[in-house]
Amino acid sequence: MTRCGNHAVVLGASMGGLMAARVLADFYDRVTVVERDNLPVDPVNRRGVPQGRLIHTCLARLMRELDDMFPGLRADLLAAGATSLADGDFSKLFLSIGGHQLVRSGSTSDAPDMVSPSRPVLEWSVRRRVQAIDNVTFLEAHDVVGLTATAGRDRVTGAQVVDRSDGEETTLPADLVIDATGRGSRTPVFLEQLGYDRPREDEVTVQLAYACQLVRVAPGAIKEHMVAVFPEPGRPRMFGLIEYENNTYMIGAGTMAGIEPPRNRPELLSYAAELAPAHVNSALRTVEPIGEFVHHRVPSSRWRRYDKMRLLPDGLLVVGDALCSFNPIYGQGMTVAAIEAAILRDCLRRGVRGLTRRFNRRAAKGVRVAWQTAVGSDLSLPEVPGPRPLSMRASNLLLDRVLTATESDPVVAGQFLRVTAMIDPPSRLLRPSMLLRIMRAQHRAQTTIPPATEGSGETLVAPTSLGAIN
Repeated sequence: MTRCGNHAVVLGASMGGLMAARVLADFYDRVTVVERDNLPVDPVNRRGVPQGRLIHTCLARLMRELDDMFPGLRADLLAAGATSLADGDFSKLFLSIGGHQLVRSGSTSDAPDMVSPSRPVLEWSVRRRVQAIDNVTFLEAHDVVGLTATAGRDRVTGAQVVDRSDGEETTLPADLVIDATGRGSRTPVFLEQLGYDRPREDEVTVQLAYACQLVRVAPGAIKEHMVAVFPEPGRPRMFGLIEYENNTYMIGAGTMAGIEPPRNRPELLSYAAELAPAHVNSALRTVEPIGEFVHHRVPSSRWRRYDKMRLLPDGLLVVGDALCSFNPIYGQGMTVAAIEAAILRDCLRRGVRGLTRRFNRRAAKGVRVAWQTAVGSDLSLPEVPGPRPLSMRASNLLLDRVLTATESDPVVAGQFLRVTAMIDPPSRLLRPSMLLRIMRAQHRAQTTIPPATEGSGETLVAPTSLGAIN
């Protein structure tokens, strides 16, 4: 393994920070992870991860990358009670995307392997593995207040941190500093203090608001592993339900474009009655709440374009939400952070010469696929402001045709799930055999009337011509 330096510092013990630390441990003599929280010793929520109390899912690509970094992690999560959907049985999924309900019968051998631990269990499982690495040290309860640099300010040489208990400031010399402090990252400020420009920010205002609660469900009361009803034009609201460990489920009700979410459990049940299947609504009225009713807001998706900066100091990289924070309803954040960790590993194998440029360029390519998917979906809603270039409108038009096919064709549905799980690139949906299936499904949709969505009180009407697509 290539030796890249003596000491690397990771700012933030987020999932992105933990994965980065795991990679760095193979290339640096020492790795220090700086975290503002006191980290819990048990799988519980912590203050620095407010999203840990909210609904989330692990995309199949995330679990693949994690199991590569931490062999045996998947098996350990399953042993701890996490659920898995690996058989491709569509009856275990209730997905409605853009007004199209995914096929509910049949199966596909190509469906992605879905493992669903709760966020506290997942993060704790990863963190304790990183803590067990001999050359990794955690510096808890410390704030990051600045970066140090060479006299010419062309290279970052460390991080300045402050002990939260006594205010004592310390400088951590480092050959490489990685910012994984999340959406609130101060690296743009630190760069400005060193005489650099701030990065350009690409941003889409979504005004997302969530209400969530963890509940216990009687065994067999809900047959689905996941229920997800996504927004559609004219209805910027969503409902989610996903199974975690030991018959626990997380309920999520979300709104976009500034609409207020449910404020309490009775409002949540009323909200679910409009969107969720009838049998799920019946089960929700008998569940046992085991978590508090929590709210969370995300004003926008934001991509800090470090890859577009003309000048940047060496010795500094930015990952995870500190680089790009997505609308969380698509579940991409941790997966993109895992992809960035894999890119970091590949870059370090080639040494540190030009590392900042090489990493930023490759990370941007990884981010771009997820960004275009999320932003394209957001801007398909007329309630979300933002430019809609012709290329995006064309992509959304094709996506609508794909989604029409997923209503009846398990093969297209399986391939679509692999793309959304970030296992396969979107181009896989453009293969001739797949396009033929999509065209056949579109023809069927033009000549038949789709059934009403189960329990929703709405009819899913597939577009019947190009002119019907906005």
